[in-house]
Amino acid sequence: MQNAIRRAEPARDAPPLPARLANALRVLAMDAVQQANSGHPGMPMGMADVAEVLWNRFLRHNPTNPAWANRDRFVVSNGHGSMLLYALLHLSGYDLPLDELRRFRQLRSRTPGHPERGVTPGVETTTGPLGQGLANGVGMALAERLLAAEFNRPGFDLVDHFTYVLVGDGCLMEGISHEAASLAGTLGLGKLVVLYDDNGISIDGRVEGWFRDDTARRFEAYGWDVVRGVDGHSAGAVAVAIEEARELQRRPTLICCRTVIGKGAPRKAGSHEVHGAPLGADEIAAARLELNWPHAPFEIPDDVRAAWDARERGAAAETRWTERFHAYERAYPELAAELRRRNAGTLPTAWRSHLDREIARAQERGGATATRKASQAAIGAVAALLPELVGGSADLTGSNLTRWPAAKDVDVGGGNYVRYGVREFGMFAVANGLALHGGLLPFAGTFLVFSDYGRSAIRMAALMKLRSIFVLTHDSLMVGEDGPTHQPVEHAATLRLVPNLDVWRPADAVETLVAWRSAVERSDGPTALLLSRQDLPAQLRAEDVLAQVGRGGYVLSDAAAPSAVIVATGSEVALAIAAQRALADEGIPVRVVSMPCTGVFDRQPPEYRDSVLPAGVPRVAVEAGVTDLWRKYVGLEGAVVGLDTYGESAPAADLAAHFGFTPDRVARAVRSVLRG
Repeated sequence: MQNAIRRAEPARDAPPLPARLANALRVLAMDAVQQANSGHPGMPMGMADVAEVLWNRFLRHNPTNPAWANRDRFVVSNGHGSMLLYALLHLSGYDLPLDELRRFRQLRSRTPGHPERGVTPGVETTTGPLGQGLANGVGMALAERLLAAEFNRPGFDLVDHFTYVLVGDGCLMEGISHEAASLAGTLGLGKLVVLYDDNGISIDGRVEGWFRDDTARRFEAYGWDVVRGVDGHSAGAVAVAIEEARELQRRPTLICCRTVIGKGAPRKAGSHEVHGAPLGADEIAAARLELNWPHAPFEIPDDVRAAWDARERGAAAETRWTERFHAYERAYPELAAELRRRNAGTLPTAWRSHLDREIARAQERGGATATRKASQAAIGAVAALLPELVGGSADLTGSNLTRWPAAKDVDVGGGNYVRYGVREFGMFAVANGLALHGGLLPFAGTFLVFSDYGRSAIRMAALMKLRSIFVLTHDSLMVGEDGPTHQPVEHAATLRLVPNLDVWRPADAVETLVAWRSAVERSDGPTALLLSRQDLPAQLRAEDVLAQVGRGGYVLSDAAAPSAVIVATGSEVALAIAAQRALADEGIPVRVVSMPCTGVFDRQPPEYRDSVLPAGVPRVAVEAGVTDLWRKYVGLEGAVVGLDTYGESAPAADLAAHFGFTPDRVARAVRSVLRG
């Protein structure tokens, strides 16, 4: 069929080289999607001209070193168009062979259906859930701003790069786009450039029926510069728009690129048919004629491949930067050493001893304190040694206690504390962007119950193995009078279900410091800290017991030949200790296990876990939340003192009595399992 169509068409002169460069992106996208029989060819074909201009005229990157610290960041937020990114990476010289494009969307390929950080060299962030890539880009641009303010010196702009984000209608329909764009405008992130694929099509068809926003005016209202009505298929118009955005740098810029989805597909272009399905053999053959591309599938002419190759100029750009860094190193040796450490993601040599001293002091100090207050002290201790710490809260600073005495609010001159406003989802995704950029250690705070708003961003942090820290206070129904809308019941359990997310619910100041130490030292995933509003008593620990806290679960208080084990977390540890004492008076010896982090405990060697929870000894778990997860530890024959309903509005003490979070109920549960 393809050959028949070619014979029927008269010969035409080849398009100019820039058009052929863009067409190379188009044909690689449609060929890969066709071979996979799955994917989204429309966006790559529609945005090929924009991407060609950006990558060949403006983007500063080095394909031979995707991790170069001062590279421009490029994010495809509408990640279903992943083949555009893969084609760009392959053609410009990244370690992404043509065979990987042929294996698009196949098991163990480096070209998964949506871009995945750590799988494909050159992919900055995992995208797919629409809008999060935009928010990640805001975080990257913010990171550039903060690091530049801290490290750049006259004549030495070592941190000096742009963040470019591609977005589509779907990204801008998602609510997170409002949260992130509003924050970016408020902060004036002038090195953030967003290219909007304004093609008017989503999966269901033309968007007028469900998306009639005046996007340009919307972003202007956020405080952005907006370049309107750019012909996305005119290389000259796109270049002028990008140059304008780069020159302004006073505010973030949105470039509205009018494009035709699936451009080059003669029968399907401009329709939803090309959005999320292969074009089909006949349409691909017709597209090859339309584009004057007389080459076999996946075949790229030598002159096109040579023009795309960015390895030489990328290496030269990095070499120039490295030479500048060496000069900076001679002028500012301490700053240079610190920047090296930050970019490498390593901790200072004094880190562990510094935190261990703080933990020992907290154990000696004792006293009752809310773990959110203990967390604030821990943040101060961490920040004293780690200037890369950047925190913030979603308009709950005074409740989350996330701001430490030496913190400085972020502004045009830098800072380390972000006032995120009531934007939980955007906050978490921006924090992920800070982590993705490198050189900074982000944490973000809100109430535990509001983690639902940002759960997808928490999941993405876990999927990408980011060192993001989520500070989630007011961790149980003991929030009290605010009532069930603000009282988390299922939240600790559901967060523990997220693979690769460590969830710590500490019982006192010591466990809080250990949780922070663990979160900072973890390099392969995020951490959620669940912290109490109310004061919790300090627990007594011998030195050998103190050393076990970091294992996630440990024997806090033992008994000779225990008849039962009580496992507890957070505020309920004190109930377990009180119940242990009451049962001891009855001649029933009980072991109390504090398990602040089930995930860390589960990763311990079997012999350690068995020593903490010995086989054959009845178990009772205590936590002010849903009960099912604890069956994993106590079995069907054990008991769980928990809460499988929503709470009530009342003072915390009344709620504890009403719902049975008392030492007496815990003791009754132990007697029950012993009788059973």
